Amino acid sequence: MRRLSRVIGIALAFTAVLAAALAANMLRTRSRQLTVDPAPVAAIDAKSVAERLAGAIRLRTVSYETPSADSRAALLELHRYLAAAFPHVHAALALETVHDYSLLYRWEGTDAKAQPVMLMAHQDVVPVAPGTESAWHAEPFGGEIRDGYVWGRGAWDDKGNLLAILEAVERLTAAGFRPARTIYLAFGHDEENGGDDGAAAIATLLRARGVHLGYVLDEGMLITEGMVPGLDLPAALIGVAEKGSATLRLTATATPGHSSMPGSRTAIGALATALSRLERAPMHASIRGTAAEMFDTLAPEMHGANRFFLTNRWLFGRIIEHGLVASPATAALMRTTTAETIIQGGNKQNVLPGSADAWVNFRLLPGDGVEDVVAHVRRVIADPDIAIVVEPGATPASPVSATRGEGYRAIEHTLRALEPNVVVAPSLLLGATDSRHMQGLADGVYRFSPVRATSIDLARFHGTDERISISNYVELIAFYERLIRDSGPAGR
Repeated sequence: MRRLSRVIGIALAFTAVLAAALAANMLRTRSRQLTVDPAPVAAIDAKSVAERLAGAIRLRTVSYETPSADSRAALLELHRYLAAAFPHVHAALALETVHDYSLLYRWEGTDAKAQPVMLMAHQDVVPVAPGTESAWHAEPFGGEIRDGYVWGRGAWDDKGNLLAILEAVERLTAAGFRPARTIYLAFGHDEENGGDDGAAAIATLLRARGVHLGYVLDEGMLITEGMVPGLDLPAALIGVAEKGSATLRLTATATPGHSSMPGSRTAIGALATALSRLERAPMHASIRGTAAEMFDTLAPEMHGANRFFLTNRWLFGRIIEHGLVASPATAALMRTTTAETIIQGGNKQNVLPGSADAWVNFRLLPGDGVEDVVAHVRRVIADPDIAIVVEPGATPASPVSATRGEGYRAIEHTLRALEPNVVVAPSLLLGATDSRHMQGLADGVYRFSPVRATSIDLARFHGTDERISISNYVELIAFYERLIRDSGPAGR
């Protein structure tokens, strides 16, 4: 009994020491946020800029799966609209049209030795889902200004960014400002269909001219509000990489025949078993790479249990991972995801089909290749009679751009100068942007839009009631103006 009491005492003492060490480590973990002098507030005519954005929204530059003559005409109308709305831009910058519809502006800098930079946006928008028009509180292409918002398809994705960049450059050129380094503005016309005719063509053109960029900034992550547990401050998440995509077609075969005499193996049954196994065994998830850097950057700004656990990730890593994979949004940051999207098999109720097919889409985490996905699928389904084919169009995950690179530092510096309370952290973009076509053309590629979003707003992305608040739109313009003003030849 005396020995047991002694063991218990030692265990309690050890627990107390460990708890004290963990608490001390939490308190010792310092903020990674830049300290920046506040920037002066830009005097922007909110009413005028909102009206110009609304005018652009009314032009139906929709990217359909099959290119539409009406959409092409709308793109040309948008070009004329921009030329009229931003006369100083079009007087001061060189403009060329690429593949008939994409726009490439060049703003010559004063330092010919400085690496140029590029700001990107896209002109096209996604369609409104048929049958949902009546669910909108404003006409989807009406460009309505109401209740402090500009409503309509493209207000957020991505005419808001496109117009905000041009508003910023218009203000600067009207004031006689000229950047130290050359600045490219690249506005593709088919981002929603992959960007192969737009951004990809622009990238090919610049490579042929021997252009190499210091950094690229495109749409991407956002300023989230109330979406990071344990963080009361807004979080500006900068996408330093984006996931790749690969679709695998699985085909199961069996002897066809009458349904009254099924064999021990049917094509649909074998395929269903394989799909069930894949769903139960997703690819490995862990906090590594960009996800690890994001949580390590956010942790010192948090409070309560979230700060305690994340600043002591060395000990609680497995517990944290277990909690994060329960949410689809955070799980997608930690693994290559598996999504079974299409299934086909059979054409008559009383006939056993000779084959059945399924298409499974994987969004690739940086570090995972298509060959890793195929190997995972073969191992999990454990059925050599199921054929696996990688569908055309697979794209790898992008390289990870450095958080110490000048592009990241310039974006971070601008954000902190305009809003000292914003928490800036790197993150991984789950979707795809035109910026992937610029890989290899720049030292760093970053994906960020200074759009404020709550969890409720996320459903508006490609969905119903897309809108942007006028006050936030003014912030977009101020962000791009300050970023351009501060983009010196040496970076940050």
